[in-house]
Amino acid sequence: MARRAVCLAAALLATGASAFTSSWTARSLAPAVRSTPKVAAMRRSPLRPQTTTSMVATDEALLSTGPGGGGLFTASNPEDRRVLPEAPNGRAQFKVVYVVLESQYQSSMTAAAKRINAGQESVCVEVVGYLLEELRDPANYERFKADVKDANIFIGSLIFVQELAEKVVEAVEPLRDQMDAVVIFPSMPEVMRMNKVGSFTMANLGQSKSIVADFMKQKKAQDGSSFEEGMLKLLRTLPKVLKYLPGDKAKDAKSFMMTFQYWLGGSPENLESMLLNLADTYVTGVVGKDLVAEADVVEPILLPDKGIWHPLAPQVFEDVTEYLAWYNAEHAPALGIDPATAPTVGLILQKSHINTKDECHYVSLIAELEARGSRVICIYSGGLDFSGPVDEFFYAAGSVSAEVDSVINLTGFALVGGPASQDHPKAIATLTKLDRPYLCAVPLVFQSFEEWEKSELGLHPIQVALQVSLPEIDGAIEPIIYGGREAATGRSVPLADRVELLAERGLKWANLRRKENKDKKLAVTVFSFPPDKGNVGTAAYLDVFNSIRAVMVQLQKEGYDVGEIPETSKEIVDMVLNDAEAKFDSPNLNVEYRMPIKEYEELCPYVKDLEENWGPAPGQLNTDGQDMLVFGKTFGNVFIGVQPTFGYEGDPMRLLFSKSASPHHGFAAYYTYLEKIFGADAVLHFGTHGSLEFMPGKQVGMAGTCYPDRLINTIPNLYYYAANNPSEATIAKRRSYSATISYLTPPAENAG
Repeated sequence: MARRAVCLAAALLATGASAFTSSWTARSLAPAVRSTPKVAAMRRSPLRPQTTTSMVATDEALLSTGPGGGGLFTASNPEDRRVLPEAPNGRAQFKVVYVVLESQYQSSMTAAAKRINAGQESVCVEVVGYLLEELRDPANYERFKADVKDANIFIGSLIFVQELAEKVVEAVEPLRDQMDAVVIFPSMPEVMRMNKVGSFTMANLGQSKSIVADFMKQKKAQDGSSFEEGMLKLLRTLPKVLKYLPGDKAKDAKSFMMTFQYWLGGSPENLESMLLNLADTYVTGVVGKDLVAEADVVEPILLPDKGIWHPLAPQVFEDVTEYLAWYNAEHAPALGIDPATAPTVGLILQKSHINTKDECHYVSLIAELEARGSRVICIYSGGLDFSGPVDEFFYAAGSVSAEVDSVINLTGFALVGGPASQDHPKAIATLTKLDRPYLCAVPLVFQSFEEWEKSELGLHPIQVALQVSLPEIDGAIEPIIYGGREAATGRSVPLADRVELLAERGLKWANLRRKENKDKKLAVTVFSFPPDKGNVGTAAYLDVFNSIRAVMVQLQKEGYDVGEIPETSKEIVDMVLNDAEAKFDSPNLNVEYRMPIKEYEELCPYVKDLEENWGPAPGQLNTDGQDMLVFGKTFGNVFIGVQPTFGYEGDPMRLLFSKSASPHHGFAAYYTYLEKIFGADAVLHFGTHGSLEFMPGKQVGMAGTCYPDRLINTIPNLYYYAANNPSEATIAKRRSYSATISYLTPPAENAG
């Protein structure tokens, strides 16, 4: 194996890195990670200042991209990222310009530059960084070209958007030879070809055949390694064998690999050493003058390729038994959590945020879950294939049943392959075996928090494709935005109300598995279809009440309390509607609950926001003039309720297109009753389709002010939807957080 690796290293040197083939354009590279023994995690509370304990390394940051262009200008300003030495005092000064996709690197680079300027006696640095999307702005691009002209070092990473890659090449390539070093990490081939670290280049990048390609095929045949996993194994091997090559020949390749590892480390400490090492080795005016103390350039400190992380743990765990022993014996008792009865939520994290110490949004959700009495198991992967860590860390040793009760993917990416090279069948097999609710929450990537908040669309279209649509193919539900990017620093910030909602919904799904069926409460909701026009209790292509009765019979068999099931569906109709032909405004609907106005106003936090359109409660709909009326009938722990109408009879689409529109008080009272009075553990919307998902708000990526989000709030939402209407089912999935269950349309043939 060592001999094989030496051949690989020699081939890399001899071909000028031509070994890196056109796979770059199809997949992102999973880079080298040199794991140290269990690296200590930060022992701090979310409210205490960050310590300087090293939590470093990453690689899937370099995979976190995808194809395509377009996008919105970001409101951030590159000048906020410019670091100048306050007092050069005759020190040798060098300049670094960088372009990155992921904003978390900008805070680490800023901190690294400030550490150099404050701590080095003989050298200082100017650093300025650009987010890739910022180069769409003509003023930013001109400023970028001006910065590159007098730069000593250029660094680029994840430059995969074609038109932006061309802009970077246009600005950097003419000046490449005059710069002391050009370091490009995984990006488009034309960008990677600009690499220049001494004699090390990638000028021949893109050749169709290479020894590396053979290595990758061999690893896949041997152990089924994905592209990313195989590349990780390769790049972990290269640094170990480069030392056996002749010193002069290997020196610059070693420097590139070392620089790569520092970058993967991601922390300010790692990036400080990276910049000092590049300056000491290549920058004119610094190289050969012993201006950088050898002790100041420390070895990269990297996390294990995969593991279980917790912000208060003494280490990163590579064994679930060891983690559970620490958690159950030390951490849980300190929080008042009983490990024997507490639900457990599994969290999937992006390693780059841990490495760059940009994990505040993760810590916030962990704290919210634990404050609500839940245990957590937080896993990460060295690549973007999380199926291995899921199989390894979400099951207790020797158990075939998962330790977790629900799972929240916080990366926002597909389970296997991220945004660049998905393997949906593999993901589906992993999740089918896991058999737990799987939520994929969304961190803002292409927008700042402020931009998303002001947007009527909500999520950036590219992000919808990469971080909503692709996870949905795996089976993910509930694309709740939980973290945003602070425009000035690029650091991730938790969105407090979204984090609280995500924690509540994740726990509600977890408790559905743990709660005994006899104690579960289910709210079955029926509509009038077409909305505001058809009879109550109708849906497209569905015999609603016969189907409801069939569901009740099955629920009873499985131990649910459904009371006394009527003998026929007609009896259910009579008990709920009192009229088989009842319309939405029928006076005969059965009143299950009369909600006093005072109670409604106390329990519904957005009552005042409805008054602009509907006046003060109770309004004119779903009321007797004194109380809010909830129509339906309860059978044991099952409530069959009638969803109120849009409210704008004759013009139901007004809610979709009027910015100031809102649901009426009766609609708000209905969902308030389900959640806070009836206490539904889940709601089952019965048939295609109701009105909830079409209420005013953003298209995708709901805010706390969007009415679908406000109405469904924390209730798990199941939705029977006709199989022939995936477009509107998708709206229901994304806007009302529903897990859709398809039913077939009736067979049809020509008459006569």
